[in-house]
Amino acid sequence: MASRRPATAAPYRCTECGWTTLKWVGRCGECQQWGTVVEAAEQTGITRGVTAVSPGAGRAALPITHIDSRDAPRRTTGVGEFDRVLGGGLVPGAAILLSGEPGVGKSTLLLEVAAKSAKVGRRVLYASAEESTAQVRLRAERTGALHDELYLAAETDLATILGHVDEVQPELLIVDSVQTVASGLSEGMAGHPSQVREVASTLIRVAKDRGLPVIIVGHVTKDGSIAGPRILEHLVDVVCHFEGDRQTSLRFVRALKNRFGPTDEVGCFDMTGAGIAEVPDPSALFLGHGSPEPGTCVAIALEGRRAMPVEVQALTIASTSPNPRRIVNGVDAARVAMVLAVLEKRCGVETSKLDVYVSTVGGVRFTEPAADLAIAIAVAGSVRNDAVPRTLAAVGELSLAGEVRPVTQAAQRRSEAARLGYTDVIDNRSGTIRAALNDVRARVRSRPGDDVPDF
Repeated sequence: MASRRPATAAPYRCTECGWTTLKWVGRCGECQQWGTVVEAAEQTGITRGVTAVSPGAGRAALPITHIDSRDAPRRTTGVGEFDRVLGGGLVPGAAILLSGEPGVGKSTLLLEVAAKSAKVGRRVLYASAEESTAQVRLRAERTGALHDELYLAAETDLATILGHVDEVQPELLIVDSVQTVASGLSEGMAGHPSQVREVASTLIRVAKDRGLPVIIVGHVTKDGSIAGPRILEHLVDVVCHFEGDRQTSLRFVRALKNRFGPTDEVGCFDMTGAGIAEVPDPSALFLGHGSPEPGTCVAIALEGRRAMPVEVQALTIASTSPNPRRIVNGVDAARVAMVLAVLEKRCGVETSKLDVYVSTVGGVRFTEPAADLAIAIAVAGSVRNDAVPRTLAAVGELSLAGEVRPVTQAAQRRSEAARLGYTDVIDNRSGTIRAALNDVRARVRSRPGDDVPDF
């Protein structure tokens, strides 16, 4: 079988006698052997190998059981909710990426983290590439984030930022943001994918070599994903997302990736005129404060590993339109439509001729299936004009067959409900939605003066 000609036109040689030629041939011109003429490896470098280098004494591979994890102790940032998301604090050499929409409060949060770290004696370098030092100073005065151990530099050049690191010798570096810093080693303007990759990889290399925690701020695109190449998320150790509705002061920090801790933790903050404040127990933020009214029900939501009560409110009125309206806020519209269909089919609660409005209190989004039962109880209470007692909470997922299905972390939700004073929890133990609604009405009927029929 004839040999396939190599793709390159580099010199060739015979593996038997060493005869060389500038033109590929099937048979050697010296020893007349067929198939022995190959491309000269020494000249093309195709088979050039890598010379092994012996690691030094400090870099020798060790059994994993001999490695002491105390070599990387965590350092608190001074902000408890941020420490919760990070898994307990900052790990030396960790690279943390914080993303969020413009104006949500990323810079305010990190300035608070920098000030709290400086107050416990750790020197912090805050490199702002988006604002001048005077602008950052004004915000620091407003939020009370002034300290002599907090160093501020307004730079957009990566080399200059590294020069500041050499001079200041910080224990925490904050770069705001990676899309506005440029490196002379890469072509393109700041924010170009190649620039973002070069800047991020250099900062991460500095973090690992010096054991210096680095927090990098990242922009997001219109669809909410982190701007820049996807390799940015792979390079860093922790990816946090700062989110919140501009119409409310509530903010959440979620860990999307964490090599040093869980990714199901959520930090809760309140944006105020004096800066950002921690909310260690947000239980009262999502509850109404008036007397019980028909069409309300409390559900226990799970944000990460934190259980929080959320009040779901429903309002139903007679519709004058052939297509009744379904207006929702803070809950999943598709699940609300499914719950309404299950109520009408399995329990006889007619909503097809009613305008239905469903919302949560406090602007929180409660889109997990555990909200199904609370939505159903709220809608049924609005239709039947029944007020649910303040001591009752509901947690459960509804199936199309009318079954109340269990949800994740059910024991933790019931425990949190009991801690907050909810003595009655309606969940999958009722079995069906009809039985769950009758259980609710049994609690209502137990109050003096109430006489309501079963479903």
